[in-house]
Amino acid sequence: MAQDWLEVDDVRIREIVGASGPQRLASGFIFTEGPVWDAPTGSLIFSDIFGETIYRLTEGTVATYRSDSNQANGNTQDHQGRLLTCEHATARVVREESDGSLTVVAAHFAGNELNSPNDIIVDAAGRILFTDPPLGRMGPPTQPVRGVYAQDPNELDAPELLVEGLGLPNGLCLSPDQRHLFVNDTANNRIYRFDYDDGAVSGGAVWAQVSGSGAGVADGMKTDRLGNLYCTGPGGVHIFDPDANRLGVIRLPESVANFTWGGPDGHDLFFTATTSIYTMPVRVTRS
Repeated sequence: MAQDWLEVDDVRIREIVGASGPQRLASGFIFTEGPVWDAPTGSLIFSDIFGETIYRLTEGTVATYRSDSNQANGNTQDHQGRLLTCEHATARVVREESDGSLTVVAAHFAGNELNSPNDIIVDAAGRILFTDPPLGRMGPPTQPVRGVYAQDPNELDAPELLVEGLGLPNGLCLSPDQRHLFVNDTANNRIYRFDYDDGAVSGGAVWAQVSGSGAGVADGMKTDRLGNLYCTGPGGVHIFDPDANRLGVIRLPESVANFTWGGPDGHDLFFTATTSIYTMPVRVTRS
């Protein structure tokens, strides 16, 4: 039976998704992004960039997590469970400490302010990796480099440039074995793959093209435990196998900027889709 929420390129996608598609949990936002599942509280933390607020969604109830968020975009948690956030308005990456205070993790490179940190992950060693396209602030870019950076959490505001030369580096993720770093380029809807060796990056080539019908661009990106790669794009979230073969697309009624896994057993996908938050059950958990 046809499912309007699922575009099937390869029947293997049915081993990943469940029988039911995305359902809306909350709405009324301006531009949602940066979803993080907070396991201790059983809640979803996410940003509303232009609403200048980070929210917490718990069992269908939305509450303000942090107001005046400086146009917070991407979020993740470090190995201690502390929230790391990319702020557009201040062009910095901040870490929320246990007392609620914010520590500036990264804000400059080569003596200049960053452009506007966008998406963020943490590797197995605790390094903080983030993209820095000139997307979030008005005016000319403050950095000539549109980079991907790594920041040692113990040496603040000294990011190391890992990747340059992409048009608009945006979403990023690591393979489950952490041997490859994937970065997508919103300027051309391409996914690039780099070799990643304990923090050292080399190589770099186009791994996949994200194309199709509907609203959306290459933005949020993650891998599951089987090595499949998920990337937002036209129409929804595109799923590729480890060899870059597209298996299909989870289609949503709004343009999707990002997503994450969560729920009691990690078998729920949560989507930040413009004005709304959606969820659906899946069979495979994240890496």
